[in-house]
Amino acid sequence: MVKDRFGRPVKSIRVSLTERCNLNCFYCHREGEWHRHRNEMAPEEVERILKIARALDIRKVKFTGGEPLMREDIVDIVARAAPLMDRDVSLTTNGTLLSKYAQDLKDAGLMRVNISLDTLDPEKYRKITRNGDLKDAMDGVHAAIDAGLNPVKLNMVLLRGINEDEIERMIEFSAETGAILQIIELETPVERENTQFFKKYHVNPKFIEEHLEKVADEINYNELHRRKRFRFKFGSRMAEVEIVRPMHNSTFCMYCTRIRLTSDGKLKPCLLRNDNLVDILGPLRNGASDDELLEIFKEAILRREPYFK
Repeated sequence: MVKDRFGRPVKSIRVSLTERCNLNCFYCHREGEWHRHRNEMAPEEVERILKIARALDIRKVKFTGGEPLMREDIVDIVARAAPLMDRDVSLTTNGTLLSKYAQDLKDAGLMRVNISLDTLDPEKYRKITRNGDLKDAMDGVHAAIDAGLNPVKLNMVLLRGINEDEIERMIEFSAETGAILQIIELETPVERENTQFFKKYHVNPKFIEEHLEKVADEINYNELHRRKRFRFKFGSRMAEVEIVRPMHNSTFCMYCTRIRLTSDGKLKPCLLRNDNLVDILGPLRNGASDDELLEIFKEAILRREPYFK
């Protein structure tokens, strides 16, 4: 297992498969890809890069976008990844297309799924997603559960003035379905923190974490980012909630064990930086050997450094 200069091992890779999306969420950062392109990787190119990752003992992959289910070859991509990434093959999606793909993805080797669900209110959902239909996302949640994807995690980005009044309702829904609720802090690079947009919508979820610490029956830690996981009785069921606080959180960065691959084939050492990317798709398409690609991967890992120190 390769470690970066700060002693942090790289255990997982987060692969953006496309910038395309069927929704247009107003806060979306597209995995930190601030440019637009259509230079998507072919399934066999994704597979070869994952083989290089596996040679470095990276055995977990999460597919993201954009919306990864916009790729008609998504089941093929998952099937290629599953034998290589044997510890965890997961996917983040808005869920609106998941009812079509859930069982096929499970059969191809997908283990679990994260579904973006910021609200249970249809009008708020339309506002956040700019005309998305909440029913499609809810159908995706139930399809994932029925297919046996486990766990199903619900990603709720906390937005001031929009959904901070829905936290209890979201916890209740997660308890009813057996899904894990992730309450996620809106994040942005430090140079964008003073924008009117960030000031308007950002909420520090520390107050939620402090409240859950008082009422939880059990508290443990998710290995990634050392974030807290709370379990407690909610009605007749158990609820499980994680708080994701990336902003100005040195612990979050200290325990980061992932590297990213952009949808146009660049290794991205940190979500919030775009000045240290390493192109791996270009050399791959130009005939680079596995050894050469391995050195490119190692270079990207060496460029990793905590964003918040």
